[in-house]
Amino acid sequence: MSQHNISGSEAFNRGPSVHIRQYRPGGMRRRRARTALIFIAGAAAMLVVGLAVAAAIFGPALSS
Repeated sequence: MSQHNISGSEAFNRGPSVHIRQYRPGGMRRRRARTALIFIAGAAAMLVVGLAVAAAIFGPALSS
């Protein structure tokens, strides 16, 4: 549901746009935090995969 009280011709007024000063904060902050967390988790997973591949390739050469 909308939280704005626009009635009558206010919605079609050609006057200057009104900036909403009070809004519920947190939505964009949570979205950015979730995106950053997913990026960090993906980077960590790729690092682990890279180390496993390097160990599989160079492991036998180091043990002999």
